[in-house]
Amino acid sequence: MATEKKGFKAKVQRLGSYLSGMVMPNIGAFIAWGVITALFIGTGWLPNEQLASLVDPMIKYLLPLLIGYTGGHMVHGQRGAVVGAIATMGVIVGADVPMFIGAMMMGPLGGWVIKKFDDMFSDKVRAGFEMLVNNFSAGLLGFALAVLGFYAIGPVVASLTTMMGNGVEAIVNANLLPLANVFIEPAKILFLNNAINHGILTPLGAEQSLATGKSILFLLEANPGPGLGVLLAFTLFGKGSAKSSAPGAIIIQFLGGIHEIYFPYVMMKPALFLAVIGGGISGTFFFQLLGAGLQAAASPGSIIAILGMTPRGAYLPVIAGVLAGAVVSFLIAMVILKSDRSVEEIDEFAETQAAVAADKAASKGQATAVSTDEVAYGKINSIIFACDAGMGSSAMGASVLRNMIKKAGVDVPVTNSAINNLKDDPNTLVVTQVELVERARQKAPSSEFVTVENFMNSPSYDEIVKRMKEEN
Repeated sequence: MATEKKGFKAKVQRLGSYLSGMVMPNIGAFIAWGVITALFIGTGWLPNEQLASLVDPMIKYLLPLLIGYTGGHMVHGQRGAVVGAIATMGVIVGADVPMFIGAMMMGPLGGWVIKKFDDMFSDKVRAGFEMLVNNFSAGLLGFALAVLGFYAIGPVVASLTTMMGNGVEAIVNANLLPLANVFIEPAKILFLNNAINHGILTPLGAEQSLATGKSILFLLEANPGPGLGVLLAFTLFGKGSAKSSAPGAIIIQFLGGIHEIYFPYVMMKPALFLAVIGGGISGTFFFQLLGAGLQAAASPGSIIAILGMTPRGAYLPVIAGVLAGAVVSFLIAMVILKSDRSVEEIDEFAETQAAVAADKAASKGQATAVSTDEVAYGKINSIIFACDAGMGSSAMGASVLRNMIKKAGVDVPVTNSAINNLKDDPNTLVVTQVELVERARQKAPSSEFVTVENFMNSPSYDEIVKRMKEEN
């Protein structure tokens, strides 16, 4: 049963990673669209009818095409990207609503179809005809998929999108939207935050924003209030390294928008799930009560990015929701931390992180590489920090270890990557979070792994530096 649950969770994470992986690289385009909308529409800061004409084509054509292109590229490189974009164009033109969901379907489908074609015929093409076959195969398969998307998939996805939009509207009208945080907050801790935000909420929110000028859906996962409340509680009532590291984590989480930084604090005391759930529900309740919403996705979930995407003159409802989430989360976390005497026995947060990592790895039948004395290592030529999206927490962890290795006088490259982009290399050391290590092992089974609870502060880093110094 435990193995089945572990496999199911990995599959859900993998699906969510693919969905968010199509959107995350294109968040800059969503932000650009949001800025143009905020500035140049009739109710914007600098109304301009000519520049406002960019808004509709960008959301209906540019953004879905980028998603479809990226989805095809994830499956089969540049050829998959081209066919994915052609296929996506079919669903775009075949429907009247923005085809984000259609793009998430047609992009990977286009990449998969051209990949299967190449697998079947690449070794059967005569010398001198490679370019001809490659170009015509991509063009003809893309043409067929575009027609399929126009007549079949586009209308179906449009109907589903309309149904989902109506469902969201019904939930909002029934004042039940805050209950969504009962599922969103725990899912974030299980590293499904990018999947939820960029795979589900961002596409639906973009369509809602096009119609009404803003959407509350952009705030459900991105709200930094619940995480802020937990970290404030640790700052005031925590012990040892948990207490001393919490203030720095607040800056990274609230201002930097890297929510993964507070996940270990919740994991080390599972009762704190109640704190983030309570904070999420309270924040969304105030967002809905006061009519808060953003014009586009705020990524990362920083208060700076959130205020930047807030419509002109609508800052108070957004700030109120964030503060409500922080206050409620703080109060619940405070009660939990003060009433749990075991907190007083935790002298070092680093020790807790290592213990949690070891316990989870043992329950999953995995070895946790945390000590050079316990594990037989091979020669390592590179270190890669891997997280779900490869852009936020992994970049932060890579920066920390890179500085440590540089100070030690060791010349070993330290980079960051999305798990889906890992390559199987026996000379690579992959550093990832405990909840994600199973997926990472599937992508790079020959690589070595170090699992951590917190990319910013792990006792494993000293062992890695020690090993690199010995090898170099």
